[in-house]
Amino acid sequence: MASRWLDPLVMKAASGTGDLSTSVHIGSQFPGSGVNQTPMADCRAVCTLNVSERCGFIRTNPDCRTEGGYLDYLEGLFCHFPPGLLPLAVTLHVLWLLYLFLILGVTAAKFFCPNLSAISTTLKLSHNVASLLDAAPHGVTFLAFGNGAPDVFSALVAFADPRTASLAIGALFGAGVLVTTVVAGGITILRPFTAASRPFLRDITFYMAAVFLTFTALYHGRVTLLWALGYLGLYVFYVLTVILCTWIYQRQRRRSLVYSMPGTPELSDSEDDRVSSNTNSYDYGEEYRPLFTYQNSTAQVLAEALSPLDSQKWRNQSVSWRLLKVLKLPVEVLLLLTVPVVDPDRDDRNWKRPLNCLQLVISPLVLVLTLQSGAYAVYEIGGLVPIWAVVVIVGTGLATVTFFATSNSEPPRLHWLFAFLGFLTSALWINAAATEVVNVLRSLGVVFRLSNTVLGLTLLAWGNSIGDAFSDFTLARQGYPRMAFSACFGGINFNILVGVGLGCLLQIARGHTEVKLEPDGLLVWVLAGALGLSLVLSLLSVPLQCFQLSKGYGCCLLLFYSSFLVVALLTEFGVIHLKAV
Repeated sequence: MASRWLDPLVMKAASGTGDLSTSVHIGSQFPGSGVNQTPMADCRAVCTLNVSERCGFIRTNPDCRTEGGYLDYLEGLFCHFPPGLLPLAVTLHVLWLLYLFLILGVTAAKFFCPNLSAISTTLKLSHNVASLLDAAPHGVTFLAFGNGAPDVFSALVAFADPRTASLAIGALFGAGVLVTTVVAGGITILRPFTAASRPFLRDITFYMAAVFLTFTALYHGRVTLLWALGYLGLYVFYVLTVILCTWIYQRQRRRSLVYSMPGTPELSDSEDDRVSSNTNSYDYGEEYRPLFTYQNSTAQVLAEALSPLDSQKWRNQSVSWRLLKVLKLPVEVLLLLTVPVVDPDRDDRNWKRPLNCLQLVISPLVLVLTLQSGAYAVYEIGGLVPIWAVVVIVGTGLATVTFFATSNSEPPRLHWLFAFLGFLTSALWINAAATEVVNVLRSLGVVFRLSNTVLGLTLLAWGNSIGDAFSDFTLARQGYPRMAFSACFGGINFNILVGVGLGCLLQIARGHTEVKLEPDGLLVWVLAGALGLSLVLSLLSVPLQCFQLSKGYGCCLLLFYSSFLVVALLTEFGVIHLKAV
């Protein structure tokens, strides 16, 4: 049966009319024998077969098998939907892809980042982090992992399968071109400003070095252990450079302030704290506190904690905001139920006793069900009890002790541990959603016979970058264009260095000697060249403008991205190609 599907593809390849989507890869032989395994054809060749043969091809071809994830999208498209309803099935997959991007954004913004902030406060890192915000608001702070979580997790998932490694490269490079042209250009169009010279030159120089590392790895077709460690080492060096530059800048600034006011003695931090504590020793809020306090019951506390809606805010918002909120509601309720969030800025630190006790049971269960797509949850201890049952039993015991040992009004002493639990749970939720994103994109690539690179530089890059784009545009409208512009070049350093470095390092740690990178033809070089060219142009043009960025500069960046996108699509569809020698 497999030969029936393979013969037309071999004939096409032999006649010279086949392309990448119909190329044939013969599987390795069985050890010690001369018998080949089932021949493996490119999965994108399924659309060239008869309708009756497509389901069997998907189920038997190793190239169509899904590594990780909960749903087999290719089998759903070609086996569970009638051939006449394939357009409907593709539409549903696209809508599901958009909803997955929404899940990634909500999880990262409302659950992952707040818990990282709480952890940084618990570890006494908040003051160090705050001192770096002016230098690179999204690039080197402790919350950079939160801001770049969708990009990094998507890269980790894509690098886990050699067939989708080009998807990660396409997404990271595509997001780099998008952010440094469209987002940066949009900021300058919304509000022209003068860029900070030293942070800009530092960030773009490090990013060019990261792009050069990746370009070299693509040229050699592999990433070794030393190369992966080089990515992570470069990011550590970048962080140390930012810390040193920030320290020098602040020291010079303090000296200039002292010289400008010679008659004013400089207070030390301890003296400043003592003065502020003396002036605020009286709590004026005592006069306005009610004589009788009312405490909600446990059921009321649980109902309020699980409600993501604010009735007053709902009435004051637009119709579009309400529609988006309705779409977010199922995700937010599920995440509220499974992910604890610690808020150091609130008096009660977001302590909700009934919900937090319930999360002690549900969150560990989510951890084992999402780790490796639930593969570890079904393992049985001693052949009797599955791991998920043990987790539920232990979690129930901890929840019972916590419930009876605490109160609704005051958080317990070890409440900060919930931040680490929330961090792990939200990270695995993001990883699970990123896995589904990669699998959906791969299935769409099979249907439309598109390469992973073009899917990465378009859909995956757009989906992961849209949240940062809106955030940066909002900052620009509020009068902080310099901060938003710095984020464009600072944040992508983290994404590419940690995304590629950590993704390849994890694969090498699993027993691989190196990670193979097989570029999807000419397109990946077009993408790398476009990113390098955009960075060189910005590096030359911004200083020539004396770092005063105008609307004309922003329009040029938008024009560059439009031209790049046209060239990339023409290359993908074979209009632009290299002549055979």
